[in-house]
Amino acid sequence: MIQKEINIRYREYDDRNELAPEDLALVEAAAAATENSYSPYSGFRVGAAVRLSNGETVTGSNQENIAYPSGLCAERTAMFYACSRYPDAAIEAIAITASQNGEPCRLPASPCGACRQVMAEYQTRAGRDMKIILAGKEKTMVFDRVDDMLPFIFDSLK
Repeated sequence: MIQKEINIRYREYDDRNELAPEDLALVEAAAAATENSYSPYSGFRVGAAVRLSNGETVTGSNQENIAYPSGLCAERTAMFYACSRYPDAAIEAIAITASQNGEPCRLPASPCGACRQVMAEYQTRAGRDMKIILAGKEKTMVFDRVDDMLPFIFDSLK
């Protein structure tokens, strides 16, 4: 037997104003996207903003459905729309924010496993790392690549 460890890297900011201007703008776009959330069942509004290699920014929000799990997360809404609208542009970064009861969440909301796998697919497809920015009211976390959020990416069919 061999015991191994996995190390992940990310940066944590107490003040999102410390972010690079283009990353702060992406966080602000994600926060604005929470307003388009359809979340009558959970009241948990999530917004995502994707920055593409062609300079475009695309947003998405979570869309719930009474027939769980027929809804869709904000992250996948934004990524799927971005890649259907601009199929030749790579996703450079995605920012994610959330609010509940009309207030921004204190801590960052982390993407679900399905969203992480979709991020991994688009990162692999582009052949370059995708930055992930998770922004809460009191803390912002920045991952430079999907591998640090999903170390065992499913890619067995390649």
